[in-house]
Amino acid sequence: MERPDFFTLKNGDKAKLPFTDEEYKSRLNKLRTLMSENNLDMIILTSMHNIAYYTGFIYCSFGRPYGCVVTANKISTISANIDASQPWRRSHCDNVIFTDWKRDNFLKAIASIIGRDEPPKNIGIENDHVTLDVKEKIASIFIFSVFRDVSKDLMQLRMIKSNEEIEIIKNGARIADLGGKEIVKHIKVGESELEIAIAGRDKMEREIAKTYPDAEYMDTWVWFQSGLNTDGAHNPKTNRKLKSGDILSLNTFPMISGYYTALERTLFVNEIDDASLKAWEANIKVHKRGLELIKPGVKCSTICHELNELFAELGYLHYRTFGYGHSFGVLSHFYGREAGLELREDIDTVLEENMVVSMEPMIMIPEGKPGAGGYREHDILVIGKDNAQNITKFPFGPEHNIIKT
Repeated sequence: MERPDFFTLKNGDKAKLPFTDEEYKSRLNKLRTLMSENNLDMIILTSMHNIAYYTGFIYCSFGRPYGCVVTANKISTISANIDASQPWRRSHCDNVIFTDWKRDNFLKAIASIIGRDEPPKNIGIENDHVTLDVKEKIASIFIFSVFRDVSKDLMQLRMIKSNEEIEIIKNGARIADLGGKEIVKHIKVGESELEIAIAGRDKMEREIAKTYPDAEYMDTWVWFQSGLNTDGAHNPKTNRKLKSGDILSLNTFPMISGYYTALERTLFVNEIDDASLKAWEANIKVHKRGLELIKPGVKCSTICHELNELFAELGYLHYRTFGYGHSFGVLSHFYGREAGLELREDIDTVLEENMVVSMEPMIMIPEGKPGAGGYREHDILVIGKDNAQNITKFPFGPEHNIIKT
């Protein structure tokens, strides 16, 4: 029996995607303008974030390659047979399925999309994502083509959010706040990080389903850390039980169709010592000043330098652990960093309307020192024409977040 290397399958009807047809067409038009300006005949997307951004489809790789081919008149996702027709239903475009029966059928699927068209002379790829193995294999089927990295160009396009994107981000911030409130309800001595995190995650997932009843639901998560486990911003939750006087770090992350938002807060259980209060108040002072500095026309690096000076004045600069904020959009702990829009000393990007960034200063005082623990606050701001709107509403500071149990 001869089995195909690739095929198409339209099983069921197209699903309702997170954005309108006009939104996807607008993104594709901008991409094709980029292609024209750079004399590119084709772009092969391989990353989760860019495929999701241009098609609506978020793939689950499990070790298999996925892609999206874009030409002047075609766009098609390329997916593995294990997913059947779900990628077609969840794509704002065509789809080709490759099979596992022979090695490198993924490449044959790419070639099939080009068909009898003239072989592409110039091809854009994502150098920050494509593996050396896949790049060599693609080059083996387009032996007369020149490859150009387009990852930074695509990042620049994603950095400016549309009104539809901002709407989904605002809903995400609202849902993150709801998750935070649910977590606070479950904070008590003897309860575990794990169980408290579960309560916050479940609250958010149910609210996402209520707000977006036609969506797919995946990857919403909570990091709820206590004591020593607060020292890293991305430390997973554990089964540690809370004790009176513990420092806590509340982190809620709702995921809506590939769009991540976040709420992060420092809290204490029942009581706080003087050294911890001093460190917390210093971080809050920096956080408040950072919120004031975020506005259109300001360089990311300028914000960092001023906040560094304030931290130094307060005596805590040597405890700072990472940048002051980053962009939001198609983003997760798995994919999508827009590195050109981070609040760091080496980023000179100027903030402009419809960018979305966080303000999230953090200091970490090691065990054995007064005030030991990780202190972090996190708000999300949408840059407007003349100012910035803070879309995070959950309160911060000792007057709100010393939780009596």
